[in-house]
Amino acid sequence: MDQIYIRDEMIRLGQFLKLANLVEDGAQAREVISYGLVKVNGEIEEARGKQLHVGDEVTLNGVTVVVARED
Repeated sequence: MDQIYIRDEMIRLGQFLKLANLVEDGAQAREVISYGLVKVNGEIEEARGKQLHVGDEVTLNGVTVVVARED
């Protein structure tokens, strides 16, 4: 499982998908989320603005990445 590092305490799901290179842009993020293709900690997430914190796992198309804190 890959880790994606963030600077702040949290990041929104749509932003994280772009940061992790799981989607190309915000429009694609909105689309995959609205189709129920994104899981956060094993549960389907339909809110693009969902706040993610260190340790959260995001899965799209069988690829799982973990939110990590940049030291």
